[in-house]
Amino acid sequence: MRKSLTRTQLILYSPDLILILCLIMGLTSCQKQSSSTKDSVLRVIATTSLVGDIVSQVGGDKIALDVLLPLGTDPHSFSPTPRDASKIADATIVFANGVGLEEFLEPLVENIGTSIEVVELSQGIIYRNLVEEDSNSMQPVDDPHTWFDPNNVIVWVDNIIQSLSDIDPNNADYYIENGHKYQEKLSEVDGWIRSQVALIPEYNRKLVTDHQVFGYFSDRYNFTQVGTIIPGFSSLAEPSAQDIAQIEDEIQSLGVKAIFISFGVNANLAQRIADDTGTQLVYLYMHSLSDKGGEADTYLSFMRYDVTSILIALK
Repeated sequence: MRKSLTRTQLILYSPDLILILCLIMGLTSCQKQSSSTKDSVLRVIATTSLVGDIVSQVGGDKIALDVLLPLGTDPHSFSPTPRDASKIADATIVFANGVGLEEFLEPLVENIGTSIEVVELSQGIIYRNLVEEDSNSMQPVDDPHTWFDPNNVIVWVDNIIQSLSDIDPNNADYYIENGHKYQEKLSEVDGWIRSQVALIPEYNRKLVTDHQVFGYFSDRYNFTQVGTIIPGFSSLAEPSAQDIAQIEDEIQSLGVKAIFISFGVNANLAQRIADDTGTQLVYLYMHSLSDKGGEADTYLSFMRYDVTSILIALK
């Protein structure tokens, strides 16, 4: 869903966010003046490294891309800085995963003071749903981890093509050609994943993760999400003693072979559960690419790394 957001009153946001917004007020006019003297290449912001890689595949050398979150950063817990706000203020368009993943983004964009288009790449995907307990009520929550099915990323590409073509119609053919070529690669990696999963016995296709990140993957490739160390879709939740006892019981009773957690998370609790249950602990890339030149520095290599690691652990 594309949004054109304009300045609103500062209302009830956190003190840190208010400070950020105040600091950028003096920066915005200077940045706009300097950017107007630059060439006509579109200034584009992507929230995460995963979003940035897909956008770059379509935009190529017709865009100047900046990724907001540093590599290895969990978007569930990210807090923007004044520098981040100034980058957005100077951009033409912002691409985000959406589905509530980047909760920090909307209040930040609303108060920058200029009209900025925000494109949620997951718009058009049928979202998975979970009912989570929140204080005194049970509330439905959409799963934001859409990128773990390459077919969903094909939808991302369609949204990127449309958005860039609308803003820059003179280069629409370029974006369309790049996008369609990349969609072919996404279809190829989907086929490769299915061939690898076929090597894992069905009774071993059980996933325990640090939080509920592999829902779309499980639906597409016939895995079962046995449970999570942290309840729900967000890595910020905290498990109770009852939650921990329950997941340990499920791991042992179902013969789960591995616990999968994200690089960069605190592994103490996961390691304790692995030790208690005699289960191996396996690290995967979940919200971020690796460093450039690393084993998962593009979306395609990210998926190949994770699937290969899952295959080795469960085969």
